[in-house]
Amino acid sequence: MNTILQDTQKHEAQKLDAQKAAAHVGLLSDTIIVNGGRPLRGRIDVRGAKNLVTKAMVASLLGDTKSVLRDVPDISDVHVVSRLLEIHGVEITGSPESGILVFDPANVAIAQSAEIDALSGSSRIPILFCGPLLHRLGHAFIPDLGGCRIGDRPIDFHLDALRAFGAVVDKLPSGINITAPNGLTGANIELPYPSVGATEQVLLTGVRAKGITELKNAAIEPEIMDLIAVLQKMGAIISIEPNRVILIEGVDSLKGYDHRALFDRNEAASWASAALATKGDIFCVGAKQQEMMTFLNVFRKIGGAFDIEEDGIRFYHPGGDLKPVVIETDVHPGFMTDWQQPLIVALTQAVGTSIVHETVYEDRFGFTEALVEMGADIEVHKNGLEGGYRRVPRRALEQAAVITGPTKLHGADIEVPDLRGGFSHLIAALTAQGQSRVSNVGLISRGYGDFAGKLQKLGADFSFAA
Repeated sequence: MNTILQDTQKHEAQKLDAQKAAAHVGLLSDTIIVNGGRPLRGRIDVRGAKNLVTKAMVASLLGDTKSVLRDVPDISDVHVVSRLLEIHGVEITGSPESGILVFDPANVAIAQSAEIDALSGSSRIPILFCGPLLHRLGHAFIPDLGGCRIGDRPIDFHLDALRAFGAVVDKLPSGINITAPNGLTGANIELPYPSVGATEQVLLTGVRAKGITELKNAAIEPEIMDLIAVLQKMGAIISIEPNRVILIEGVDSLKGYDHRALFDRNEAASWASAALATKGDIFCVGAKQQEMMTFLNVFRKIGGAFDIEEDGIRFYHPGGDLKPVVIETDVHPGFMTDWQQPLIVALTQAVGTSIVHETVYEDRFGFTEALVEMGADIEVHKNGLEGGYRRVPRRALEQAAVITGPTKLHGADIEVPDLRGGFSHLIAALTAQGQSRVSNVGLISRGYGDFAGKLQKLGADFSFAA
């Protein structure tokens, strides 16, 4: 009974988060009606990466002067982080709609825990406020954290890192209270896994800690490198060493930055998958080859085609049959876990059997249940699959999905479960014959700016439910 109650509460919380997210970006409704079976064709703009922009916004807390961030996407996560910064005393001008935000941290102050809690239900970003707030105020508070339902994402890596810097962590019923009575000092930290979030935590904390911080087994994703570029502009001293080692020499103060964010490679890969699944042709303005090389290789193996241009990348279905592939998700420079979900929809149209080994998150195939209801042939192996050549070492938590195609997808009622899975459901609805009703689309707006406007540009047949 308790499990049923918990599931019901999670479901209701998810719907509320979706509604809030939809309201943040001005969606007409949290449900859209899609008439599928039409190829998507046209040009769309890809702005700054969600996984960099929100972290660069937090970094503005560290500066003594104003910061300017450009190519900001109009996504709900940006609105959430903006409000979190504002309740901590940061004055923000500009707007996500214009693509430019200016942050003035002159009056940073402690926020009320109730305000933080009310805002952070759909975001895990509050954990990254800790380092900057400890440096500025000596105190930080973290409420119960939300985020996508894709498996356990413990914050132990973050808390252990903060303790290594000298922070005192007190777990309370309402959340986690963190103080730094003696200030923060450099530390030697080795992550058990190259976690992106924990690497960001160490960077945002180490830049103003006294002394040198050495981080081993760090994440080295392009968004991490772009965050390091932001911090270097602010006056930080950060060295990238061989074998996933990052050295940070603490400085006494930092200034503001002026930075144009790296493009969102997850969004570009998602639209590329949509082009492949719908037999379409989409030009992603702003996409760059270097950050997408691993994805481009797999896209080509499946049978997709792409043209690299100066101002973006054209992704298209060249005709003929799509081919099955075997994919192993991994940390950068491997195949991103965020890429596999939208690409699986395209793999339902490939001739033969594809296998996706998910090694990063332990519960990221839940979205395939809706695809099966729409006619896809997908079998999820919750303990992974043995045998066969593996480039990525097996992990205890990994799962595998076996996709056999091609299958004809048909319209259905779909409820979006999370950000990437939600966009995958949207691609499936656009690919399917007939009409689909897709609810909870507000969650998609957490990472895909103006996705409805872009669908319109690409010729999709859809409308918002009344």
